Amino acid sequence: MAAYSLLSTLPSPFSRSPNRTPKLPPLSLTSTSKPSFLFPTSKLSLPSLHSLIFNQSKNSSNNNSSNNCIVSSAFDSFFILCTSLALSFSLLVTDVGAASAFVVTPPRKLQSDELATVRLFQENTPSVVYITNLAVRQDAFTLDVLEVPQGSGSGFVWDTDGHIVTNYHVIRGASDLKVTFADQTTYDAKVVGFDQDKDVAVLRVDAPKDKLRPIPIGVSADLLVGQKVYAIGNPFGLDHTLTTGVISGLRREISSAATGRPIQDVIQTDAAINPGNSGGPLLDSSGNLIGINTAIYSPSGANSGVGFSIPVDTVSGIVDQLVKFGKVTRPILGIKFAPDQSVEQLGVSGVLVLDAPVNGPAGKAGLRPTKRDAYGRLVLGDIITSVNGKKVTNGSDLYRILDQCKVGDKVTVEVLRGDHKEKIPMGCDCYKNGALGMSWVSWSSEFEHGCGEDNLAADSLARSTNCNPIGFHFLGRAPADLQQILLFESPGTLLAVFNRA
Repeated sequence: MAAYSLLSTLPSPFSRSPNRTPKLPPLSLTSTSKPSFLFPTSKLSLPSLHSLIFNQSKNSSNNNSSNNCIVSSAFDSFFILCTSLALSFSLLVTDVGAASAFVVTPPRKLQSDELATVRLFQENTPSVVYITNLAVRQDAFTLDVLEVPQGSGSGFVWDTDGHIVTNYHVIRGASDLKVTFADQTTYDAKVVGFDQDKDVAVLRVDAPKDKLRPIPIGVSADLLVGQKVYAIGNPFGLDHTLTTGVISGLRREISSAATGRPIQDVIQTDAAINPGNSGGPLLDSSGNLIGINTAIYSPSGANSGVGFSIPVDTVSGIVDQLVKFGKVTRPILGIKFAPDQSVEQLGVSGVLVLDAPVNGPAGKAGLRPTKRDAYGRLVLGDIITSVNGKKVTNGSDLYRILDQCKVGDKVTVEVLRGDHKEKIPMGCDCYKNGALGMSWVSWSSEFEHGCGEDNLAADSLARSTNCNPIGFHFLGRAPADLQQILLFESPGTLLAVFNRA
């Protein structure tokens, strides 16, 4: 039986029965077994000691019968005293042992990896901010102008001049922006510049220097799948939340939510990224910035274990241009091209040129746009198949190649013209009117009266027609594919989406 098991059989000292006094069972004086609640088996047993003393007193009574009762009484009193002391001591030891079982142990020491995570969070939290996007709304009844929150996100301190980096979609449509630091101090923010194509924006706050803790900038070119990563942000408005994970993929590609232009070399991670994490930093195990948390793949809108971050190597070049010039300049060919899914239905691979203005690089070089002949029949333009020897199968390939060029660079474009291929040299120009993206063009005016006469801005036309800006559409009718469009003799009010590059 386990040690101290006999204690469980003793009656409770607090139990009472009417007209009855509980009695303890008598101790056996001849038994060699020892109560386990008194002493271990290797120790001297009190009942054996009593037997020895009692036998000695019994032998001495033969010599002196007159003192037998006195000696026996004395030894009995002594034995009772020793037994009481031993029992008290055993109960004391038992109480101490029982009490020690309930003593709260001090917290264990953190492991080295846990300490590193805690230190990383504490050192980088002051650099992460909470961004609130405020929009102006007019009350329909009172006509009062109100400023209401329309979204929130995250960001981080870039330098000691007060520049804050975040995603463009976090600040899009804002009339006012508020930036809240870890100590809950809030400052008004102004937009320095943004790049819709790469979903990056730079803000500026007038905060004291001691509030501005720039985040350490790392490198994303040498990342490996399996590396530990840490995301700090404000998911669902829960400010300064830390999540951890690993790099689960590299060189992914996502599309800009604003323009649809592809963003290359994106980092994929399983660190929990939820709504509100957008614009927050993705850090490596050294606490250095390696990306901006931007998007997630999720049917429900919440984290599903697949998040995407724009690599810091891409972000650094964009931020430098925005801080210096307030905008980003990228090389373009000066063309508008058809959506990829429409070209695929023709059974060809490449980028179909729909428009090449004569004052642009492509127009000056002689690229032929899509147009109608004298009989109203559609004549397809050039199809770009490669640039500088690099194969072009879709619009993403063309954008990727142009991102590697600079304004003023000379490139050689190979096109499929009719049934033969041609190589056309041209220069890369700078788009003067802002970021590159998609524009809507009236099909009838575009291909009956020439290019660009009735060009409509994408945002204004999208608001007026409520159309999905992908592919070709009839106003008020079901979507039509390119083959259906080619069969049309009278275009009418058909709209098309054109990508600009």
